[in-house]
Amino acid sequence: MNQTPEANIPHITLFGQRNAGKSSLLNAMLNQTVSIVSEKKGTTTDPVKKRMELIPYGPVVFIDTAGIDDIGTLGQLRVDMTKKMMQKTDLALIIIDVLDYDTIYIDQLVLECKKYHTPYKIVFNKIDLLNDDEIILLKKEYEKASFVSTFNPHDMNNLKEVIIKNLKQEKEEPIIGDLLNYNSTVVLVVPIDSEAPKGRIILPQVQVIRDCLDYGIKCHVVRDTELESAINELNKIDLVITDSQAFKKVNQIVPNDIYLTSFSILFARYKGDIDVFIEDVKTLKTLTDNANILIAESCSHNVSHEDIGRYKIPNLINQKMKINPTYHHVMGQDFPSDLSPYDLIIHCGNCMFNKKTMASRIKIAKAYGVPITNYGIVLAYLNGILERSIEILNVII
Repeated sequence: MNQTPEANIPHITLFGQRNAGKSSLLNAMLNQTVSIVSEKKGTTTDPVKKRMELIPYGPVVFIDTAGIDDIGTLGQLRVDMTKKMMQKTDLALIIIDVLDYDTIYIDQLVLECKKYHTPYKIVFNKIDLLNDDEIILLKKEYEKASFVSTFNPHDMNNLKEVIIKNLKQEKEEPIIGDLLNYNSTVVLVVPIDSEAPKGRIILPQVQVIRDCLDYGIKCHVVRDTELESAINELNKIDLVITDSQAFKKVNQIVPNDIYLTSFSILFARYKGDIDVFIEDVKTLKTLTDNANILIAESCSHNVSHEDIGRYKIPNLINQKMKINPTYHHVMGQDFPSDLSPYDLIIHCGNCMFNKKTMASRIKIAKAYGVPITNYGIVLAYLNGILERSIEILNVII
């Protein structure tokens, strides 16, 4: 379980008012103290994440959040962060204190779920504080809800079964396993520069290697500096996959009869909506010096002069499109809720977030009428090799 990337497993988030017992319920389900619990309202401030092997379903991530009714300036920031968790949530648990709740907040959370097409389950907590007649009346009013006490192990087991039942049993989609035949040969081009993490390779590269192993595809990993000799040594190559920053150089080396794409483009298909990204990249032709471009990354890291999002993409846009727009950068969860100031969004491959997060961000962008595309698509487009780089994907421009 611990080796499965968090971005590839379902996220189950607990929402509700302060003191609804979200943290206590999570601790009871996990049989360990994950979240701090107290009688003081607002104990949970930042989202708390914990992995769990939900038998027989498999690994999942539980997220505990601050109360949706938090107050004050700081409280509003917590509420905003709680709402952002909905973007990455595959199943929302709306936790309600049977003795102290406001239907306004229940309706508000249900609307948030519907906004992001998030499945949800209403859970009434602390039913040990009600008598039998009160429980019967409540169950008549909320027939589809669950009713639990954290002191009752049977209730906790039943809730786990409800969670499993409500999780989508989606088949894990391949990254390249459906693009190539068994026993095909792939060359991965992994440049090593100041951005490359010491002693390891980045997650998209690891996941592609694993996908090759899963589907019986032979995989060779080289730097861009050894690519030409590797091509000469190998008798047959079906696909070359490159890091986006070396796209132009690799395109010049790889013969035209060999398919070529990038890790970022593969993840645009795997985690996002590649048809949207391809269509929206054409917006670059219409932008002027007055344009505002938002560049979004799913991970946080130190920035160097070789950073793709901070320097290479902006410099290439300025050079190729002959414009000097204003660039705005966000990382991690800091994706704006208001996208009206922007003329284009360029997003990374999203390897650190789950598919639901990318789908939510695309939905927000479309709601604001803002085009959204992807690092790899932009780099291929600006280098004049977009058509070649998506040929293996059977996508038509």
